[in-house]
Amino acid sequence: MKKIGIAAFTVRGKELAGRIAAGLRQKTGAADQSADGSEREIGEKSQTTDGSSPKAKTEEKTEYEIQMYERGLKDWCRSQFESHSDGIIFVGAAGIAVRSIAPFLKSKTTDPAVLVIDEAGQYVISLLSGHIGGANRLAFMVAEMIGAIPIITTATDVNGKFAVDVFAKDNHLKIGSMKAAKEISAAILCGEPVGLYCEGRIEGAAPPELRIIQTDSRKKCGAEIAEPGSAGIEKGCPRYLICICGRLPEVFRKECGLPKNDCAILHLIPKSYVLGIGCRRGKTEEEIEAEVSRALAQAEISMDQIFAAATIDLKKEEQGLLAFCERHGLKLETYTVEELLEVPGDFSSSEFVRKTTGVDNVCERAALRMAGERGRLIQKKYANNGVTAAVAVRDWSVRFE
Repeated sequence: MKKIGIAAFTVRGKELAGRIAAGLRQKTGAADQSADGSEREIGEKSQTTDGSSPKAKTEEKTEYEIQMYERGLKDWCRSQFESHSDGIIFVGAAGIAVRSIAPFLKSKTTDPAVLVIDEAGQYVISLLSGHIGGANRLAFMVAEMIGAIPIITTATDVNGKFAVDVFAKDNHLKIGSMKAAKEISAAILCGEPVGLYCEGRIEGAAPPELRIIQTDSRKKCGAEIAEPGSAGIEKGCPRYLICICGRLPEVFRKECGLPKNDCAILHLIPKSYVLGIGCRRGKTEEEIEAEVSRALAQAEISMDQIFAAATIDLKKEEQGLLAFCERHGLKLETYTVEELLEVPGDFSSSEFVRKTTGVDNVCERAALRMAGERGRLIQKKYANNGVTAAVAVRDWSVRFE
């Protein structure tokens, strides 16, 4: 469910705001009706300035919760930011929008998408968070609804270049450093070659700005010939590198023999790991947090790489575990004894756990079960202070559209 706030200030603007709200609701299959029950027209298909249809990339199954502005613009804007709205649409002057959102801006990684539309519905301006926040795509989608021209000003889009932050968002990758992301984007805009190394599968055709690089213990960062200890960059590795892997940039740099200061690396972190977990009844959130942190440190991965947690259904209402998952935004998947026993493998068995739960091991089996058929266990059971944890990695890929 995506939350979109829409603000309008005149009769004409409010009529357009109503059409936009109806159009967004139609994306979820809801009927768009006026007060008298008759269907409204959403608008003619929009065109860009060159006469072509905009390349809007919409999610047909996305549901939208629409929050219309009524009164108290400052307080309404504050509530949009504090409730983590996905987007704010102003139907009116750009100046009103800028002054309204200015006090609440924090970061391009967290600020919502913001659009401005003139009340005549001629132009849809992507004002804020064009890439990570999704304002550019929202602008194309809304423009198509009302027959307007989308106004996009981000440099990569204007120049038709690969946008690394959009790619990261689309593939659920965490950007390790916004500073490095800016360096990579600047390099792409300047025509510098940028390498891409990915531990997962790559689907689709990579854009021409990127050079796919493969590496292993014998081949340093794509070099044709690389003796032990030689610098991969001297053998043809681009000076700018996008690295999609679970390893930390420093580890990757060392493994590939890259000079410390001569190669700018953008680390994109895939959420590819499952945390299998078990605990004694009554364990607090803080106790679980402490032990999981130690387990992840042993596995040399971070919480940023965990996409979900898994356990036995006996723990589905364990308050400390639920609070831990909520803090980190993790989905908690639970399995029955029968489902866990179906998981094949060699596990760290415990007779005490078998007598207590009916299965010899909870954390390893649960992690592997959720990782899927092609998943594998990378961290066997860690146990301390009544908490057990294991980590499995799922098969994953990135895709270029």
